[in-house]
Amino acid sequence: MMVPGRRSSTFTRLLRHGFTDPSAAERLLDGAELAPVRSDPVLLDALGATADPDLALLGLVRLVEAQDGHIAERELLDTLIAAKPLRDRLLGVLGASAALADHLARHPSDWQELVTYEPQDLHPGVREFERGLAQATDPVLLRVAYRRCLLSIAARDVCGTTDLAQTAAELADLATATLRAALAIARSAAPDDAALCRLAVIAMGKCGGHELNYVSDVDVIFVGEAVEGADERKALQAATRLASHMMRICSETTVEGSIWPVDANLRPEGRNGPLVRTLSSHLAYYQRWAKTWEFQALLKARPVAGDLELGEEYVATLAPLVWHAAERENFVADVQKMRRRVVENIPAAEIERELKLGPGGLRDVEFAVQLLQLVHGRADTSLRSGTTLDALGALAAGGYVGRADAVQLDEAYRFLRSMEHRIQLYRLRRTHLVPENDADLRRIGRSLGLRADPVVELNREWKRHAAVVRRLHEKLFYRPLLDAVAQLAPGESRLSPTAARERLVALGYADPAAALRHLEALASGVSRKAAIQRTLLPVLLGWFADSADPDAGLLNFRKVSDALGKTPWYLRLLRDEGAAAENLARVLSAGRLAPDLLMRAPEAVALLGDGDAGGLGPRGRGHLEQEILAAVRRADGGEQAVTAARGVRRRELFRTAAADIVASYGTEETPAVADQGALVDQVGGAVSDLTAATLAGTLRAVVRDGWGDTLPTRFTVIGMGRFGGHELGYGSDADVLFVHEPREGVDEQEASRAAGAVVSEMRRLLQVPSADPPLLIDADLRPEGKSGPLVRTLNSYEAYYRRWSLVWESQALLRAEVVAGEEDLGRRFIELVDPLRYPMEGLGDDAVREIRRLKARMESERMPRGADPTLHTKLGRGGLSDVEWTVQLFQLQHGWAEPGLRTTRTREALGAACAAGLVSGEDAAILDEAWVLATRVRNAVMLVRGRAGDTFPSDGRELAAVGRYLGYGPGHVGDMLEDYRRTTRRARAVVEVLFYGA
Repeated sequence: MMVPGRRSSTFTRLLRHGFTDPSAAERLLDGAELAPVRSDPVLLDALGATADPDLALLGLVRLVEAQDGHIAERELLDTLIAAKPLRDRLLGVLGASAALADHLARHPSDWQELVTYEPQDLHPGVREFERGLAQATDPVLLRVAYRRCLLSIAARDVCGTTDLAQTAAELADLATATLRAALAIARSAAPDDAALCRLAVIAMGKCGGHELNYVSDVDVIFVGEAVEGADERKALQAATRLASHMMRICSETTVEGSIWPVDANLRPEGRNGPLVRTLSSHLAYYQRWAKTWEFQALLKARPVAGDLELGEEYVATLAPLVWHAAERENFVADVQKMRRRVVENIPAAEIERELKLGPGGLRDVEFAVQLLQLVHGRADTSLRSGTTLDALGALAAGGYVGRADAVQLDEAYRFLRSMEHRIQLYRLRRTHLVPENDADLRRIGRSLGLRADPVVELNREWKRHAAVVRRLHEKLFYRPLLDAVAQLAPGESRLSPTAARERLVALGYADPAAALRHLEALASGVSRKAAIQRTLLPVLLGWFADSADPDAGLLNFRKVSDALGKTPWYLRLLRDEGAAAENLARVLSAGRLAPDLLMRAPEAVALLGDGDAGGLGPRGRGHLEQEILAAVRRADGGEQAVTAARGVRRRELFRTAAADIVASYGTEETPAVADQGALVDQVGGAVSDLTAATLAGTLRAVVRDGWGDTLPTRFTVIGMGRFGGHELGYGSDADVLFVHEPREGVDEQEASRAAGAVVSEMRRLLQVPSADPPLLIDADLRPEGKSGPLVRTLNSYEAYYRRWSLVWESQALLRAEVVAGEEDLGRRFIELVDPLRYPMEGLGDDAVREIRRLKARMESERMPRGADPTLHTKLGRGGLSDVEWTVQLFQLQHGWAEPGLRTTRTREALGAACAAGLVSGEDAAILDEAWVLATRVRNAVMLVRGRAGDTFPSDGRELAAVGRYLGYGPGHVGDMLEDYRRTTRRARAVVEVLFYGA
């Protein structure tokens, strides 16, 4: 007896086996239909292995119900349990295809087609399928026989007996057999017409390429000739009637549905031209009138039905025209335009789900491969395959496509086609749209072997493969060398000005004339350097084009190349180290900051490679400080020492910026980093460590230059604000406090003069105009602000804080951390201020009101005039200030009791507040997301514009570059701004409650 509220053991087992509706499944298993086998564990295991166990179980019950009598039921169930191959095939099909389950319910004996599995059944061809269709003497019987054959193909597919290429080939062979059967029915219905003419059916498209889908239009072209002695006009009329009847037999809907549409629109003149032409008429059309895309379509022409001799003659006659199509004027540009037109015609609501035609879809692979075939296939007959994957393999073998690129394209194409197959197999409907429903996505994911979290894994893999296709499509499809090869004899390819100009226009260069001058300067001549540039440029241009400012990328590349062109390692690095060229392209086209840093010392390009000198990972403070102090020791005099320190800082800023850009853009090998918070933390930590090491080196240089080994007073630097919080951005000043303590026996005034001199000299040397960016030191958070002395003794700080400290100073001290100088003095300063920033029992009501008043005043008085408060990253609604003041209020109120809150880092403190129950997980996530986004925007503005800013740029190209850094593609700037407003609006609502007590 079941205990109320307890789940049955069957229910639990069903959940464990992947059923999403275990209650319904339990009812089906308890039904009379499955009574003889319900307790057999192999049934549940087999159902659990299917793409959709619920669907498979329902289909099985329907199939058993449809059997003709008890004996037939027992035969099915006994065979199902006893024969694992049948069990896997039958349940696999039922779990993947509701349409084939419907077919089996209508034709319940067809399950026996899956019982025999002899070696010849593993990979049937046209002959085997013709035998399977042999008894079909009318359209209805043909549909039934077609579905029966399709059942066996689907079974091999879902069980993994055949791979994608084999399945697609079998579907094409079945289509061939079906066209032949349909033509035979048409001929038998009109024997007089059949006697008058020779009719050849030429398969085009995926059927011609031997790579058909489960449900697809079957593209054909008809060729007709009169038999000897017959009138040509009457023969063509007869052939047209036969062709039309054949098309109707396949396309029309009967009680058994339809097979697939037969589409003859690829014929000369399309639907406006005659359905059937003679061979000579075809030849005349292609010689005189055909457009570029029509020759591209002929790549896949293959005779499949009717008079095969005539069909072979058709292919042989037109082949020379196909393989000379690349000589046509504007051939490459025509193909490019056609591909763009296809994308432009996709409805906006569908483009993100379009598996075939959308960016990064199947058509991108097919177009790229076909273009390369047409250009290079004139001289290399090994490329003349109608099958995409075979042609891609031949292109790689011939060196026309890089082997790594070919492997990635092959893998992506197989995955995307497999997705397409699974989508179509479910209902046997022609579609290329990825469903939005989680149940459909789960079934597709499981069918592809993604079992841990099918929906998430499927979406991730789909996007990853689509991104690979899109990048490689740009690289192959638009390669400017193609035009040159198409216009010159093989072996004489070069980067021609005409080809390059078309390429630049196609990729959206704003000033193609200037860009062309850069290309000519880089690639002209017969030197080894120019030869390597000609190899690199086609690839680099595609990467530049993936940015918001390809013109800047190319200009910057020329500048770097001019500066380093004579060094032996530069071009070798770009050519031989996989990451270097792409990393450089990303960095040079992402904005002004990184290229400006690089131009001041171009040898930093070596950081972008994979070798010993390369590596974009951040270096810790210890390593940086060690290098800077060593440089200071080697220098003659303070100025030279600080110049060396600033040089290290410039190089490391470039390393950090480059790593940030590459991680944000992603590469062909590695997708963009999804964890935005990790990127923010990496930049903040790296820049803060670098600033601390630079200050330590500068302090050492100033002391050594003025006082030798020992300063008359102990001296330390306390980081404040973002510096103390390890959250510095590229354009941040270094907020600090300077603390000193006279050494034993030293007069306090002398010590103070020495400390003041050190501070003044440090600030001066770090701002001396030079090729290196200045480091601005801001000490305005010191006691008495700008009115107070720049440096104080520890005792002076203690006296001030004891008598005069205000609540805002306690708040500012939350970020205080020792960054340079004597550690013991720094530690004692931190011990001094801890009671101020973490007051026992927290803040009183008056102090809380004062903080809220200061925050409100800052919002009203410091917001720049005319700035949009919804887009200001620092002071705007839900921006940095909102989040930081809210977190700091928690620290002031609860830091005394919660050790986790005693940190200078905003995100760490927010996490501690959440862990302590002071803020809900949802609200903490909202605040964290807004803070990370606002920080990313500030970093992006600095990277793009080369100067700091708290608002989005007004210039369209700069705004697009910020969007690209944040992961938004072309044309999605509006989405970026709306997402920012929505994220910060939600954060402000949380701040109103947590900070203002609304």
